[in-house]
Amino acid sequence: MPKILTYNVNGIRAALKKGFDNWLVSCNPDIVCLQEIKAKIDQFDQSLFKSLGYHCFIYPAEKAGYSGVAILSKKTPNHIEVGCGIEKIDYEGRVLRADFDGFSVMSVYFPSGSNPLRQSFKMEFLDLFFNYIKDVKITFPNLIISGDYNICHREIDIHNPQRNKNTSGFLPEEREWMTKFISSGFVDSFRYLNPEPNQYSWWSYRANARAKNLGWRIDYNMISDSLLPKLKRSIILSEAKHSDHCPVFVEIAD
Repeated sequence: MPKILTYNVNGIRAALKKGFDNWLVSCNPDIVCLQEIKAKIDQFDQSLFKSLGYHCFIYPAEKAGYSGVAILSKKTPNHIEVGCGIEKIDYEGRVLRADFDGFSVMSVYFPSGSNPLRQSFKMEFLDLFFNYIKDVKITFPNLIISGDYNICHREIDIHNPQRNKNTSGFLPEEREWMTKFISSGFVDSFRYLNPEPNQYSWWSYRANARAKNLGWRIDYNMISDSLLPKLKRSIILSEAKHSDHCPVFVEIAD
């Protein structure tokens, strides 16, 4: 079973200019789930990642320079499922799945509620995604759903819960959805192993937030309950600075 990394790179080309490829070599995960790649297939340097030993699977948004997800894998998957079959989600390149022997990995980029219209779409996405996963799990019970969920689940996951309680990403209805999602048969792998506060995966570029560690934990490796006995470790790699997010690592034992 693999070492998996999820990382919202906030533009793969920008991340590479900041040394993401060299960092990846030193980290050496088996599977990498990328979000917000902001690149079409011909703008994604597959030859570079192939030279590092990875097969590349890319699902860009229709709109240029926006959204998009990818999976890099050292092992060839048995199958790649591109999209989720829901047009309004697939138009934005948000869901990609790789099936291996005994487990499946998904790279998912949940919408952000940057304005009322997008918040409405985000809530619709949450409902649609919940039902989609319910169906997927019947055929692929050992799921690892990695990505940027754009939601802090609990007060421990955000630096100022009181001030942010009416902010998209920490709204009661979003947090309730996370509770419902986890209760449907998933484990928040990082929080399960790391009960300590002040551990975040995203920081605003404003007000020197990262240096002050005024962050949000919105990036997750959710694992099916069935994989919990094999959960070995999960770490937030906050020293990696190629994006306003940082990578989150999970290792599942054989």
